[in-house]
Amino acid sequence: MSNNLLKGKKGLIFGALNEKSIAWQVAERAYEEGAVFVLTNTPVAMRLGNINDLALKCNTVVIPADATKVEDLENLVKETMNILGGKIDFVLHSIGMSPNVRKGRTYDDLDYDYLDKTLDISAISFHKLLQVCWKLDAINPWGSVLALSYIAAQRTLYGYNDMADAKALLESIARSFGYIYGRERRVRINTISQSPTETTAGSGVMGFDALVDFTDRMSPLGNADAYECANFCVTLFSDLTRKITMQNLFHDGGFSSMGMSNRAMAVYNKNLEECKDCK
Repeated sequence: MSNNLLKGKKGLIFGALNEKSIAWQVAERAYEEGAVFVLTNTPVAMRLGNINDLALKCNTVVIPADATKVEDLENLVKETMNILGGKIDFVLHSIGMSPNVRKGRTYDDLDYDYLDKTLDISAISFHKLLQVCWKLDAINPWGSVLALSYIAAQRTLYGYNDMADAKALLESIARSFGYIYGRERRVRINTISQSPTETTAGSGVMGFDALVDFTDRMSPLGNADAYECANFCVTLFSDLTRKITMQNLFHDGGFSSMGMSNRAMAVYNKNLEECKDCK
C-alpha cells in the first residue's frame, strides 16, 4: 500500500542485481511511494542479473557504471540529472564485494591486492560517489543518502573477513562526509546496519546459513528481511526523517542490543557436550 511518501522525489539506486537484492526491493518500494529514479550497476553485474526487468517495472532506465571509477560516476550523476530534470533527492549505495571471501582466503592469510579491491568496491566507492555528487552539486537540500552496512563493523563475526574492515570504513565515511554535507547543504548521510540477508552477495559469506539462524534466534523480533529493509530505506528517504544524519542505524530485530537469548541458549546447551573443542 502506497502512502506517497516519496511523491515528487528523484533518486539514484546502486546495486540491484536480482529479486533477492535489497536494492531491488528498495527500487520497487520507492516506485510504489511515488519516486522516480535511475538504476545503476556495473556492466558485469548487469550481464549476470536481470536489472533491465526491474527498470521496465519501475518505468526507468539503467546506466552502467563502475562505482570505483570517478569518470563513470561523473557521467552517471550528470546523466541522471539530465534524465530526471534536475538535482536528485536520494541515493542508495548498496555495493559490496570481497575477492578474499570469494576465494576462501581467511583473515590471517589475506591477499593484499584483493584487500585493496575489497575496500575500493565496498567503501571507498561511497566516498567517490559522495565527492562527485558534492562537486556537481547534485543533491537537493534535505536530500538523503544511504549506504548498507553490517554489525561486523563493530563486532567480530567469523567468516565475514575483510568485509568487516570495509564496513567500518564505510560507516566512517558516512560520518565524515555527513558533517560536511549537513553543515553546508542540509543533506543527510546515514548507514543501515542490516540483519544478514539472503542476497546473492551475502550468501557467499562462510557459514552464512548458520549465521542467519543464530541471529534470528538472538533477535527478539527476528531477522529483518530485504523487503523490511526497503521499507526502512523509504522512511529515511522521506521528509519524515529530515534531522537524522551521520548515524549507523541498526535494522536487525534487536540483535545489536542482545547478549544471549533464551532461544540461542537452548541450542547452545543442547550441543554443549558435542562441541567441547569448538573455538
